[in-house]
Amino acid sequence: MIVQKYKDMLQGKSVIRQLSEFATQRGKEIGYENVFDYSLGNPSVPVPQAFTDTMIKMLQERNPMELHGYSQSLGIPSVRDKVAASLNQRFGMNYTGNHIFMTTGAAGAIAHAVRCVAQPGDEVITFAPYFPEYAPYINLTGAVLKVVPADTESFQINFEAFEQMLTEKVAAVLVNTPNNPSGMVYSTQTMQEMARIMQEKEAQYGHDIFLISDEPYREIVFAGVDAPYPSKFYDNTLSCYSFSKSLSLPGERIGYVAVNPACTDADLISVMCSQISRGTGHNCPPSIIQLAVAEVLDLTADLSVYETNMNILYKELTDLGFECVKPGGTFYIFPKALEEDAVAFSEKAKKYDLILVPSDSFGVKGYFRLAYCIDTEKVERSLEAFRKFVKAEY
Repeated sequence: MIVQKYKDMLQGKSVIRQLSEFATQRGKEIGYENVFDYSLGNPSVPVPQAFTDTMIKMLQERNPMELHGYSQSLGIPSVRDKVAASLNQRFGMNYTGNHIFMTTGAAGAIAHAVRCVAQPGDEVITFAPYFPEYAPYINLTGAVLKVVPADTESFQINFEAFEQMLTEKVAAVLVNTPNNPSGMVYSTQTMQEMARIMQEKEAQYGHDIFLISDEPYREIVFAGVDAPYPSKFYDNTLSCYSFSKSLSLPGERIGYVAVNPACTDADLISVMCSQISRGTGHNCPPSIIQLAVAEVLDLTADLSVYETNMNILYKELTDLGFECVKPGGTFYIFPKALEEDAVAFSEKAKKYDLILVPSDSFGVKGYFRLAYCIDTEKVERSLEAFRKFVKAEY
């Protein structure tokens, strides 16, 4: 007999993926260039040429067994050492390679981090709005995801609600900054207050509360925005990273867990991750991709287009009467819909070939997300569709 809970999950497929599939099908009818698809957060800028050159050189010059064979369970030691050194230089940390565990993207990193610090029945807190996949990431471990309601004035943290929900059952707090879907970046002041509250609760309850920091958009931060490194503020932090956005490599599935050297049992957590892999089927990411990213750790793709696109959309949407907190990073913007029912709003937008994601699955009602990781030319062409949509429907 098949397992019922996974069968039941078929009735709750990702809204984002469903809209992306709709956009693809619509594109077959009218040409995809005429579909203003803001559904999927798939990076739209090319990988750095240095990454491509590195791959070519390795394939031509390195031993094929080194490139294509299994790596060690924790990842290739030289890669882990380079990741640690890069983080230390950039953020003033003191990681060693022993604090780094290589993963299949940030999703793989979170999967391991949660299992390291939360047992079945424990609670893990996150903050609305949040990436919808956090629900299966957490709940399928046996832990329970709890969501702090959004502060829709700023999309920073609702600290009053957070402090009330930070009960003795909480094993970890899952934070995402820069944030998907709001585009907000948690400020230094926000991170300091979060750390203060968590430290007080650790002392009160007499047990560790870990911060799991989901950071795939770390490098996509706009001019003048305060974007602190969460591990600098709280010792018990596990930083979960992906190169998917910074290097435009989502299909290569490469990232890591970086264990704050000051956290409880810091020297054990990476090794524990390798044991968790035995039960999840994650047995280290591809060797060739580990080796390639290690050569370009401090480079990024040309991410400037995302700020350009954000400014175009923010101006047009606010001119059209949308309420919107201006993003500080990522390639998402999260305006308030022009009616209470965001699903109905997004359905109406389809008539104008605007593919917008309603906010319900992000833990907030009445908003919608645009993933503006598309060509600027297409963003500009979409503005007339927005004008027609608002004029005709509202």
